[in-house]
Amino acid sequence: MKVELVTNLKRQATKILAELHESKEPVLITEHGQPSAYLVDVEDYEFMQRRLELLAGLSRGELAVLEGRTYSQDDSNQGHA
Repeated sequence: MKVELVTNLKRQATKILAELHESKEPVLITEHGQPSAYLVDVEDYEFMQRRLELLAGLSRGELAVLEGRTYSQDDSNQGHA
């Protein structure tokens, strides 16, 4: 993963963005020697967001099973779901 100082990002944003789009690898932005933010390609960010939504849905489903909030297929077919 590439690491850039925030000052370099300010001075060379166009170049850094071009490299990001070409490599598709996140860029870690640091301030005062400490990690501050990640710069990621838009497509990669959107993919990560969709994945998080999917995982959240799976988590809600697992919780529903644990809490007994489930219906059998017969119940569902009869309109009780």
